[in-house]
Amino acid sequence: MDLAELVGRVGPILGFLVCITVVAELADQIGVFRLVAQGASRLARGSVLALWLLVVLVAVLATAVLSLDTTAVLLTPVVLTLARQLRLNPGLFAYTAVWLANTASLFLPVSNLTNLLALTHLAEQPGGSSAVGFAALLWPAALASVLITVAALAAIFRRSLRGRYTQPPAGVAGDRVLLVLASVVCALLGPAFLLGVNVFLASAVAAFILVAVCLVRDRSLLSWQLLPWKVVVGVSVLFVLVQLAHDHGLGALLGIIAGHGTGWADLLRMSGVGALSANLVDNLPSYLALEPAAADSPLRLAALLIGVNAGPLVTPWASLATILWATRCRSAGVPVSWKRFALRGLVLVPLLLVGSVTALWLAH
Repeated sequence: MDLAELVGRVGPILGFLVCITVVAELADQIGVFRLVAQGASRLARGSVLALWLLVVLVAVLATAVLSLDTTAVLLTPVVLTLARQLRLNPGLFAYTAVWLANTASLFLPVSNLTNLLALTHLAEQPGGSSAVGFAALLWPAALASVLITVAALAAIFRRSLRGRYTQPPAGVAGDRVLLVLASVVCALLGPAFLLGVNVFLASAVAAFILVAVCLVRDRSLLSWQLLPWKVVVGVSVLFVLVQLAHDHGLGALLGIIAGHGTGWADLLRMSGVGALSANLVDNLPSYLALEPAAADSPLRLAALLIGVNAGPLVTPWASLATILWATRCRSAGVPVSWKRFALRGLVLVPLLLVGSVTALWLAH
């Protein structure tokens, strides 16, 4: 195992994870997500359907620009609080958050750690190493994944989407300077990523700005708990273990299972193996294990990302975002039935894989 090569590849990714977590946590404490949720409730003008569609839009944008963990960890308690205040079905908003946290994580490299890992191999495609190139390759699958998820949510919770609600009084605003600045920083991250700015550099600058302003305006917001050390250590261990397994023959075995080729059936097989592996183990080690079987083709790599990003919706451990989401739901007093979660996922995941792979195949 070449540790220097492994560190050189994953180091910037872990650095991005730390910086974007600091940005998301500070933005949440400052009130950016609460502001967006309150704005959505006012903009919907009492319509439950309109409010839900706005929450869908916020969840998709938060996942695409700030990563799926941001939606699972930070947006979930905000929308659950909003549902409680407006006396709406919390299950609708809980499933909207967790499903879109996973299925909307195909748009940009920063949406999921698996995407950042894939970016190395997509460099072999002209323009593929940039965020624009990544989006150009995966946008049909990403759009299909989101639309299928939204349609499934609308079908399951159709009764909860009817009717109207009464707008509650606006909450007390905090530090307006911090709120405006944090909102601007978060809003600029998306264009920065699309313009090709290094994701680690962009997130580091954003984190530095927010930390510096908090030092001046409100130091109580800063603590060592902002840093996701446990996640970083866990991810680092996974990287090493999967690399060791590859060095001892895992790659050859998975290559046989995943097959080869770029036809529709070949891509669906690649995606299906990724989804199955993610639900059996976890999506990050599953991507690392299957990457060699897909790295020779941008389409196969995209199909693998569909499987490990949109597919982990059956078992609780398939995605770290799902585990974090469940913790936030319980903290908000919303029970999570894993049996119901699995049954719904067993219906949704095949639809996602077929629809997203078909969109990818037709577009390319």
